[in-house]
Amino acid sequence: MSQHFLELQDVTVKFAGIIALDDISFHVNNNEQWAIVGSSGSGKTVLAHTILGKHFHTGYINYFFDGGQIHQHIAIVEQQHRFKNLSNTSDLYYQQRFNSSDAENTITVKEELKEYVSEKELYEAKWADELHIRKLFAKPLIQLSNGENKRVQLAIALLTNPGLLIFDNPFLGLDADGRKLLHHIIDMLSEKGIHILLITSPQEIPSSITHVAELKNGKIIFSGEKKNFHQSFINKDIHLLDAAILSKLKQQDDFSFEYAVKMKNVSIAYGENKILNNINWQVAKGEKWSVSGPNGAGKSTLLSLISADNPQAYANEIYLFDKRRGTGESIWDIKQKIGFISPELHVYFDYGATCFEVIASGLFDTIGLFCHVTTVQEEKIVLWMKLLRIENLRTKRLAQLSGGQQRMVLLARALIKNPPLLILDEPSQGLDDEQTFYFKNLVDQLCQAFDTTLIYVSHYAEQVPSCVTKFLRLENGSVK
Repeated sequence: MSQHFLELQDVTVKFAGIIALDDISFHVNNNEQWAIVGSSGSGKTVLAHTILGKHFHTGYINYFFDGGQIHQHIAIVEQQHRFKNLSNTSDLYYQQRFNSSDAENTITVKEELKEYVSEKELYEAKWADELHIRKLFAKPLIQLSNGENKRVQLAIALLTNPGLLIFDNPFLGLDADGRKLLHHIIDMLSEKGIHILLITSPQEIPSSITHVAELKNGKIIFSGEKKNFHQSFINKDIHLLDAAILSKLKQQDDFSFEYAVKMKNVSIAYGENKILNNINWQVAKGEKWSVSGPNGAGKSTLLSLISADNPQAYANEIYLFDKRRGTGESIWDIKQKIGFISPELHVYFDYGATCFEVIASGLFDTIGLFCHVTTVQEEKIVLWMKLLRIENLRTKRLAQLSGGQQRMVLLARALIKNPPLLILDEPSQGLDDEQTFYFKNLVDQLCQAFDTTLIYVSHYAEQVPSCVTKFLRLENGSVK
């Protein structure tokens, strides 16, 4: 009997003539657990989906499973997860997650899990406590935070009893406790004999992982035992932004205000579930804030009150740009002054749209481009793409890009209006170490050049730009 569990020989994958994986060869033995690392766009997710049988390839992939079909032995926890409503369609919209009546049209966590296990088994399940999802049973899927969503995906994957469990960047969006818990779970699964193929960063490799393969430009540049792996050089040169382009993009509109945000005794609840409790907070013009807190602390709900996506703003005393919500301004008046990016918003974009279309949609604050772009607007889009060094992605569709490239495109969408308030919710999620360093310095330079008011959310203190001088931390819906 072969000691191999999985074997790849000369595997090559092409998309529209462009090589995504180039002559990949390695094998996984029965006693091995593997991590796949590499920069954004190196081919890690393509490799995972090829092993899963989703991509046509040349070369050979040999699976040493005991009977059954491939899909019966392999489960994957994806970076992104798309929900369906009670009508079994995916025509959901971003604001729906904050509207209690609309959210009722989507199934709950409990209803989703009951597709895989009986209600009795569900309430007796030890893993429900280990994954900290028992308290989420009654919550609509669409209202899950990014970290909560990831834990539910993992539960579903485990309920299929896979022989090989593929994780595609599972630590993204998790707070420190969540990452620690996931390390423990992966080690526990390994002890139970489940083979792990983990796409991750070199900083997040659990102790049970025995081998590492590093990809670069679709090729394997290292394959071997973890103890022999050393991370590739990270370029930490600070790239100064083009001053001429910055000058052309400088905001001409005079948005005069004293406070971008002012909240007085703000509380938000959905039924008996209290999300925010008596929040008092104000963000003065030009201030740079960090907002932090564990998964489910209420950060996304707090931001939704500012971005005009949450209807409960009208039931609270909230001032945006010195005007109280509900005194006549439209949500479009508010959105005109805000640039916004978040992992949850990322999910709702049409992956068939080109990068140009995605960026252009930011001019109109829509998820999708439904308006004609003028020559002046097109010139502005091109300038931002040049400034962010993504002009080569203009005609590519979102689905053709790596997660990190997608995030840079969405950042360009958030910046396209050069708004006076920039809300960046986990903006470095999906970026590799080099991109994260570049992005952090990019935000510093932009905020200095335009005196932008900034609200920055991250689970990683080292990713917060140096311009940030104010800090707000939420725990269980309250200011700590």
